[in-house]
Amino acid sequence: MLKRMRLPKNIQPVGFPPVALTLPRAVKRIADELAPEKIILFGSYAYGTPTPDSDVDLLVIMRTRQKTKDRYLTVGRLLRPRQFPVDIIVKTPKEVEQALKNKRNFFIRDIVTRGKVLYER
Repeated sequence: MLKRMRLPKNIQPVGFPPVALTLPRAVKRIADELAPEKIILFGSYAYGTPTPDSDVDLLVIMRTRQKTKDRYLTVGRLLRPRQFPVDIIVKTPKEVEQALKNKRNFFIRDIVTRGKVLYER
């Protein structure tokens, strides 16, 4: 069963156009086209500290055999034209699982534990 997409309450309409108005459409498009397992918002928007210059940081977890660069391009093309600056990371479920087992991989662990799940299948 698909879980509904949800935005953290602390996302405010910062910058132009407001991320709060355009991010849900971007997430929906990724979900509809690629059927990822999860889309996680991390960084300043997730942690309640965005500024007008902040980009939107997304971790997309999906099954794919594509190389890292091709994954980024696949997700990135769905966000054209870009309504706001976006930093995209695309990982497979297995890569995330391996990163979480690796005690030295703080980056993915921080995203998964502190980030806000926007979409989950």
